[in-house]
Amino acid sequence: MKELWVPLSGALAQQRKVETIANNVANANTTAFKKDRAVFKEHLTAYEKGIDVDLPNKVWAPEDFYRSYGAEKAHVKVDGTYTNFAQGPIRPTQNPLDLALQGQGFLEVLGPNGIRYTRKGNLSVNLDGELVNDIGMRILSRVDLPEVGNGAEVIDVIKQIPPPEDRVIKVGNGRITINNEGQIFQNGAPVAQLNIVEFKDPSALDKEGNSLFINKDSRNIKKSERKTIVHQGALEMSNVNTVEEMSNLIKAHRQLETIQRAIKSYDNMANKAYNDIARF
Repeated sequence: MKELWVPLSGALAQQRKVETIANNVANANTTAFKKDRAVFKEHLTAYEKGIDVDLPNKVWAPEDFYRSYGAEKAHVKVDGTYTNFAQGPIRPTQNPLDLALQGQGFLEVLGPNGIRYTRKGNLSVNLDGELVNDIGMRILSRVDLPEVGNGAEVIDVIKQIPPPEDRVIKVGNGRITINNEGQIFQNGAPVAQLNIVEFKDPSALDKEGNSLFINKDSRNIKKSERKTIVHQGALEMSNVNTVEEMSNLIKAHRQLETIQRAIKSYDNMANKAYNDIARF
């Protein structure tokens, strides 16, 4: 029964939606977590072939309801997921090494696999005196990107900026103060400035886990004035609305159960047909 592929494709897509929402709920208390949404795409044969939907202008007969117009071949698939970068609420912690970003910026960090970007501001100082995030990635200092022409285009900056290892922020002993622009002071003396990076298209970033993102195109980095504000002694919380996500999860589960019942009905119909044929 070829028609079985229609509800089956819907079940697979709905299962992906359930998994996405469940992951959002699981990270409702994760610092600076950004929720995801699944996007679906429907393939309808009738639209591709240009078939006009002909609703009869008459008293409808039972056979009129069997006009499928190719709908029995309409498959649903997951077209992808996207990340919602909406600002999360900011919660004071009074810890001088906790940072919350207000705006579209990201902290630039250096890990074992290269440069990553994050909004997670749980910072600390390691044994080497380096400023690191909660998983040990080193925080990088600001670098001014070069320009060409009138400044509207950013050239390939990768070859023209110092290697990231030379931009690792080191601090000594003493009171650390960080202003709204990300400048770091220790005992009143300037030490470095956080590299707060803003992107032209945040949706082009790849999500890696641990609230980390990868930027694969240097042209996506904004060269214009950064508008992100740094708040010391605070953390940005997840932008997941738990009540909303739980409601969406319940709806998705119910839709999945409905599709599963449809699949079971198709299965029962097939079994009955096979049994009837066997009698002959």
